[in-house]
Amino acid sequence: MAAKEFNGVINLDVRESVPDWSPYELPKATDGAPNVLVVLYDDTGMASWSPYGGRIAMPTLERLAENGLTYTQWHTTALCSPTRSCFLTGRNHTRNGIASLMESTNGFPGNSGRIPEDCATIGHILQDNGYSTFWLGKDHNVPEQDNAAGGSRRQWPLQLGFDRFYGFLGGETNQWYPDLCEDNHYIEQPYTPEEGYHLSKDLADRAIKMVRDQQASNPSKPWYMWFCPGANHAPHHAPQEYIDKYKGAFDDGYDAYRDWVLARMVEKGVLPEGTELTPFNPIGADQANPADYVKPWDSLSDDEKRLFARMAEVFAGFSEYTDAQVGRVIDYLEETGQLDNTIVFYCADNGASGEGSPDGSVNENKFFNNYPDDLAENLTQLDNLGGPETYNHYPTGWAAAFSTPFQMFKRYSQYSGGTCDPLVIHWPKGIKARGEIRHQYHHVTDIVPTILDLAGLEMPHVYRGVAQAPLAGVSMRYTFDDADAPTQKKRQFYSMIGTRGLWEDGWKVAATHAPITGKGHFEDDEWELYHVDEDRSESKNLADEYPAKVKELVASWFAEADANNALPLDDRTAMDQLTLDRPTSEPPRTRFVYYPGTSAVPEGVAVNVRGRSYKIVADVDISADAEGIMFAHGSRFGGHALFISDHKLHYVYNFLGIPPEQTFVSDVLTPGPHALGMEFVREEAGPNKESVGTTRLYVDDQVVAEGPMRAQVGKFTLCGDGLCVGFDSADSVSRSYKAPFAFTGGKILGVAIDVGEESYLDLETEAMAALARD
Repeated sequence: MAAKEFNGVINLDVRESVPDWSPYELPKATDGAPNVLVVLYDDTGMASWSPYGGRIAMPTLERLAENGLTYTQWHTTALCSPTRSCFLTGRNHTRNGIASLMESTNGFPGNSGRIPEDCATIGHILQDNGYSTFWLGKDHNVPEQDNAAGGSRRQWPLQLGFDRFYGFLGGETNQWYPDLCEDNHYIEQPYTPEEGYHLSKDLADRAIKMVRDQQASNPSKPWYMWFCPGANHAPHHAPQEYIDKYKGAFDDGYDAYRDWVLARMVEKGVLPEGTELTPFNPIGADQANPADYVKPWDSLSDDEKRLFARMAEVFAGFSEYTDAQVGRVIDYLEETGQLDNTIVFYCADNGASGEGSPDGSVNENKFFNNYPDDLAENLTQLDNLGGPETYNHYPTGWAAAFSTPFQMFKRYSQYSGGTCDPLVIHWPKGIKARGEIRHQYHHVTDIVPTILDLAGLEMPHVYRGVAQAPLAGVSMRYTFDDADAPTQKKRQFYSMIGTRGLWEDGWKVAATHAPITGKGHFEDDEWELYHVDEDRSESKNLADEYPAKVKELVASWFAEADANNALPLDDRTAMDQLTLDRPTSEPPRTRFVYYPGTSAVPEGVAVNVRGRSYKIVADVDISADAEGIMFAHGSRFGGHALFISDHKLHYVYNFLGIPPEQTFVSDVLTPGPHALGMEFVREEAGPNKESVGTTRLYVDDQVVAEGPMRAQVGKFTLCGDGLCVGFDSADSVSRSYKAPFAFTGGKILGVAIDVGEESYLDLETEAMAALARD
């Protein structure tokens, strides 16, 4: 933005000078510019919600749809971080450097995890042109190594053009015990689940307060709000009364649901007459990912049916409860006279999630550890699903059903099951049509151009001295009052963790490759062809009939891939990608020392003990009544803790939340200075690649307990429950105490964690040396 010339008069005396404020006045939004509210759910297929014919009641969304527009061919990237990057910049996800999750960046231009400077954000553009900008809820666009108190803030929300942020930075979080940030710093949750806390409620409270505060001082300024609840990402957590509303609603199973919902979608006009269902498990066994297999409902035992139906009930309750919280925001806007000129985009970031595996899960983190679920264990948690005791996710059958009528679900970018998502647009002042459906083909990259168009702005060719990459999308404004307007989008490419597809002028090619299989050999992929304008569900493969069309569209895919940094393709397994070593600003080390009074350290930057031998030692001076946490990392769904209870030293390793907890206990401790610690020696890999070995508990240089132990090789969590000294944040690692279980009755001088190859010959001496070296 060019600086204005000062046209005042400057003399020696200010009384003989003439001021000119114009160079220093901030830009103002255009007259009548609308407020913008983007509500972005996670992991939700189009067949989930009631406005599209689904069984999940969404009263707020229905209200907006009845007075706005419902889009049936709006698409995303098939995964959350990449889709959200498109919401930020209006460019394709690989052009943003975010080809996949922030936890799976791999050091190539298209998957660096860092948005380049030639992709300016919608936050910056609106902020620079007179808008207030707010971001609430999920982020998942901060590089994992920056998700830390001492990490770079370059890609945190405030540095991307947002005045305020309140939410969580990672890909998911416990809805009862979230990992919260406010603006540029971490905070503890304001109250507990026992006191009525749930993240969706908290986010709505904060959203209303942000707007209320802004209106109190600057009521003439329009605002932009990006509201990103944790719903419907796992863990599926909801108040019991919302879960109970759906009791029995899914007892007919996911096969039957597909038939039922397809008829409803056709009846509502969401899909045309004659739309056919696609099969479960469309990819051949030689290419398929076994974790994505859908078991036929009729093949399930009665116990499995009961469990799976309950998991769907919990998901539905979570979705509707969050919709009710969005409704509180909408009600507030209406009560204060702001809703009429607020354009609302209510949508989801990718198809329904298959991360629950064929059997569902009471702890979704098992998926990220390549560890199978156990039906008997899951059944013991049936009555706890949705509450703080579980970290639950429904099975793949529901992912496919909620993505009806399409093939597959989240992560599959070549099929609409991964990419075709709900979108309702509501703007009373700017859209004359009410309760109508729109079938034009669009993509998430079209949202930024639409917002800029409605705000009377353009993406600058040069921003902050950097020539800008062109926007990848088109404004959707032409669809608002013309249901029959032809689609103005001409081409959209797709690429996601080994999957590939391209839509062009109503035709689509899809490579038959499953994500995160580690199979590679992309040159051997077969390409399917669908005429989407005639076959909305992509049920008829026409590749053999039109080989020239396949060749033409595959060439277009490679052209888009080249222009958008989409190569190389990466289909490595989830655990392989999530456990890649990535560069940080800290030099490599094998000893880490942490001190009391430090905030929880996020897992992405904390010492990594996964898949290796390690030692933990706390240098303490204790009294006779000492108790509490010395070291804790993780939660009841996976983690470990070293603490004093009942005058004894305890080490607990909670392996993926699977009971019983692995516990090692000393005799009664004597008061005074001690080096209290443990050592795990990894001896082999277990049947699911978990670490198997021996743990020894030490008081000074004496072994006081010893026994076998297994340890995780994948992460304890994707977000939250970081490494703590002197307390346990959020959810407790062990059920034998209640967080924060702060350390009292003495002093912790420091805690050292050693992941080197050296052995403890003298634990106390080693502890002092480790502390001295830091």
